[in-house]
Amino acid sequence: MKSRRMLASIAGTIAVAFAVAGCGGGAGGGEGSANDFPQKRLDYILPFDAGGESDITARLQQEKLAEVLGQPVNVSYKPGGGGALGWSELTRTAPDGYKFMGSNLPHIILQPMLRDDAGYQTEDLKQVYIFQSTPNALLVPADSDIETLDDFIAAAKEKPGAMSVGGSGDFTANHIGTLMLNDMADVDVTYTPFSGTGTAVPALLGGHVDALMSYTPQISQLGDQVRAIAVATEERMPGLPDVPTFAEQGHDLVDGAYRGVSVPQDTPDDVVQVLADAFAEVNQDPDLVSAFEEQAFVLENYGPEEAAKLTEERTAVYEDLLTRLELVP
Repeated sequence: MKSRRMLASIAGTIAVAFAVAGCGGGAGGGEGSANDFPQKRLDYILPFDAGGESDITARLQQEKLAEVLGQPVNVSYKPGGGGALGWSELTRTAPDGYKFMGSNLPHIILQPMLRDDAGYQTEDLKQVYIFQSTPNALLVPADSDIETLDDFIAAAKEKPGAMSVGGSGDFTANHIGTLMLNDMADVDVTYTPFSGTGTAVPALLGGHVDALMSYTPQISQLGDQVRAIAVATEERMPGLPDVPTFAEQGHDLVDGAYRGVSVPQDTPDDVVQVLADAFAEVNQDPDLVSAFEEQAFVLENYGPEEAAKLTEERTAVYEDLLTRLELVP
């Protein structure tokens, strides 16, 4: 299968193995227009380490994006602060569309909400497109005594605060998923952040954390090295029929990471639309669709306005939770 060859090629290239506001009508800010865009190489920057879900996705998109846009697309990395370093730098980038950056929900919502030094505000970024999501998944080592979510909750209640759950950074989907589980199950587990999925997984396999709040692709990628005890979806995923949901085990936890790309807020709307149309076309490529399915990625199609609406909706959910937990005023 061609998609399998694509994935194999990615594995040899990578190291391991969007928000809001300002998307409305009008010409937007910034200089230039889409009449002659693009006329040179485009830079697709990822604010995370190589090897994670954003990297895998970008590598799947890269060749087709270049074909659709008619210019080379270079993928590079600017990791740090769970993405905050890159998004902060993006706000100081020329708003011409030639540099766009991977951006994730809830990261770009939670970081400015929960930390004083995020270096950017959600509204400083202009979302172009959300093309993929990965639901949260709770994983334990394959040899763990924990076999079900009930086992996990019982162990957490036996020793409050002692159980460690790793995840891909502070103020990320994995972090908020752990907070949601604490709230719903009335437990106290300690969240341990790592600089992305690529570093969180070895911590679990090496016994440095008891469990991992990760993403659904890790279930198939890690195979019999881990046991998936719950996924944060409304119903069981077609590609993971043996993995129960949190909901069917008594806890209505439905959440995860949405991935897309953003540009500086002042990027002209017509330039943004050229990029959005390109990502929409790439999302229809049969090989990419097949590869997404194999990786347990969920295909999403949110243009600029739809992405802004989703961000607004998720912001309300997180504000309610974090206010109840007394983490925000």
